[in-house]
Amino acid sequence: MFFFKKEKEVVELLIKHLDIVEACLNTVIRTAQNYLQGNIQDAKNLAKEVDAIENQADLVRYEIRDKLYAGAYLPRLREDIYRLVESVDEVANAAEHCCDFFLNQRPQIPEQLKVMFLAAVQESLGIINPLKHSILCFLKGECPIEVSRQHAKEVGLKESDVDHIEWDLTKDIFTSSLDFSHKIHLKLCLDAIAKVSDRAEDAADQLDLVILKSMV
Repeated sequence: MFFFKKEKEVVELLIKHLDIVEACLNTVIRTAQNYLQGNIQDAKNLAKEVDAIENQADLVRYEIRDKLYAGAYLPRLREDIYRLVESVDEVANAAEHCCDFFLNQRPQIPEQLKVMFLAAVQESLGIINPLKHSILCFLKGECPIEVSRQHAKEVGLKESDVDHIEWDLTKDIFTSSLDFSHKIHLKLCLDAIAKVSDRAEDAADQLDLVILKSMV
């Protein structure tokens, strides 16, 4: 894609925003790992980092919005570009909510389920990798459009993998001997984890729309 000065400034901010969101999700993974290992103080310290990182993402999002208001991109693309930024920011928001669930509600995860819960966290939040690749590929114009779209498709495939883990873990939770209220709490925790990959799939869909309109 060809960019004028204002567009280049927006692209730089979009890349910065992506880097921050990636840092947010990676920090949440570390938080969950520490929580599941019983390192609660380390998890609390990391959770504070998550809050600070997510705040940084919001500030960059506001900068992007201001640049778009100032006239970057053609009018028909501005709204979709900002919706893409918002959808990526929603991924960070979902990750922050997942982190808060662990540290605020302190779910008591049985030892036999910890491996599966960690797998769910790593798979759901690890979705940032194909999402970031797909958006960077489009923004930098360093690869064909179809390559960017292929990365976006990988986001959907990874989200399906999360669904499979969620299905199996839900079954393990509700067929266990835990009391029903405990089962419900664990399922709510799992829902918070899986929501991250759901929001990432939404962002990939929004990217597809931006790509489509940019080709017109």
